[in-house]
Amino acid sequence: MEFSEENVRIPFEQKELDGVLTVPADVSAGHCTAVVLTHGAGGDMRTKQLESLAHTLARSGVLCLRFTCRAPNFLYRIRAYSAVVEYLKTHERYAPNSLFLGGRSMGARTAVAVCNRMCDRQKDAVQGVLCLSFPLNVPGKPQTYVERSHGLHALSQTSVLFVSGTADNMCQQNLLQNVMHVMKSPSAVHWVKDANHGLAVRGRTEESVLEEVNSQIIAWVLQHK
Repeated sequence: MEFSEENVRIPFEQKELDGVLTVPADVSAGHCTAVVLTHGAGGDMRTKQLESLAHTLARSGVLCLRFTCRAPNFLYRIRAYSAVVEYLKTHERYAPNSLFLGGRSMGARTAVAVCNRMCDRQKDAVQGVLCLSFPLNVPGKPQTYVERSHGLHALSQTSVLFVSGTADNMCQQNLLQNVMHVMKSPSAVHWVKDANHGLAVRGRTEESVLEEVNSQIIAWVLQHK
């Protein structure tokens, strides 16, 4: 399935955020599934991982809205993400009837926080949360996972998919498994063997890793939409 891309400016407080809509050929307002994606503390919406995922989603009939917000302040990022979701929900051509929130690293923490806020108001507001390289602990400080997991524990019914590398020093496998064990929301994890926090694997091409990751994400989105 073919897709098109539109650069958009999203109103937020006294300014605008840069965004890109990746649109499947046969999309229609009120009848589409959409995924909102954002980047981590570094990079932007043009990060290869997010761009590749957006294109793969669109080819599977799922609309994707990526946006850039480089501010390091977590609460500011939550407000920005909320504004992007509101923009999409009220879009005259692309308002979705099924919504997923996602992000990479700090963007994943932000997506979880926004999901909690939305589901406090309406229980089924979000169909799923995608966490790419969720930063569960500060490198070398495993105890920080206690605070970093608060948002995950607050989720009550929204499905969560984690995609992390087994060599990610910001998401120790045993710590994430512990968190998932006590989460109320249904959760699943795809471990990328030997991948670091950037999901890079020595001896493997970036394209092969992205293909592995994207196929897992597409299957999960289509299952939960």
